[in-house]
Amino acid sequence: MIVPVDCPLWMLAVATAFSVIFAKEVFGGTGMNIFNVALVTRAFLFFAYPTKMSGDSVWVASDSIFGLGKDAVDGLTVATPLGQAATSGAVPEFSMDMVYGLIPGSIGETSVIAIALGAILLLWTGIASWKTMGSVFVGGAVMALIFNAIGPDTPMAQMPWYEHLVLGGFCFGAVFMATDPVTSARTETGKYIFGFLIGAMAIIIRVLNPGYPEGMMLAILLMNIFAPLIDYYVVESNISRRAKRAIKSNN
Repeated sequence: MIVPVDCPLWMLAVATAFSVIFAKEVFGGTGMNIFNVALVTRAFLFFAYPTKMSGDSVWVASDSIFGLGKDAVDGLTVATPLGQAATSGAVPEFSMDMVYGLIPGSIGETSVIAIALGAILLLWTGIASWKTMGSVFVGGAVMALIFNAIGPDTPMAQMPWYEHLVLGGFCFGAVFMATDPVTSARTETGKYIFGFLIGAMAIIIRVLNPGYPEGMMLAILLMNIFAPLIDYYVVESNISRRAKRAIKSNN
């Protein structure tokens, strides 16, 4: 779901084996990993086979597949909106196609509507935390607005905040990746901090790294490292506050 549709299956097999061994088993198996295994798979593909995973070009279906045109080719390779903004210097104009999913992109990241349905299911079943999920969007929107106000004069920096949220893997990452109960923050306050920093970091990477138009994968993997540290300081803060309260009550 987080790779282009034309990614060769043998690459997926190699990357999956790598991530299962080095991102899960070396840490003790299921439930013990500190990195999101699916994102480690994508990171392996991105750095090992960048031409297939750069996001600059993806395969999209033509009208002929749906019976709307007989002379059209089965598919073509075109740049993603984020890739166009990073390379051509043109800010993509918002359209409802970005919401419906009628734009180029990886398999599961283009349709905001489909992702929203998945979010409802995850929240209803209690698998995902709305605190983490919502904080990712808040962090992304805040950082995008900051760049709009005081950032560099580049297409990525001047892109409206709502376009940042609907383009690329932002929605998919916020709903399905950042909320992974194993690799995200466990404390209630930590979930807010964890999600906010993911959203902010994703926009920072997009804007300040012109060679990499997408930033969600790296932002989540980076914050996976700091999730235990966030929880530690939240717990220590609660212990300190309760200790001070006990001292005051005894006095």
